[in-house]
Amino acid sequence: MGRAAEMIGATPAFLRALGEAKLITPLRSDGGHRRYSRYQLRIAARARELVDAGTPIDTACRIIILEDQLEEALRVNEELRQNSGDPQTSGSA
Repeated sequence: MGRAAEMIGATPAFLRALGEAKLITPLRSDGGHRRYSRYQLRIAARARELVDAGTPIDTACRIIILEDQLEEALRVNEELRQNSGDPQTSGSA
């Protein structure tokens, strides 16, 4: 956990707070150590940016969840357009 916190410029307590807020749930090693994926570290770094800018941690977590949902919806929408042959995405008008 200390190494993960160091990588994103935060403290272990900050990572624990993100876990308590259920923004990220790290896997556990056999010895009980928290293991963070690259994706979780990117999410934690984004949370740190928002908190450093003065956003309360619970609000930062909600913003990140909404950003993630929007990104996924845009991805699915684009995929559906491509599969339907929508001319907006094929370059012809």
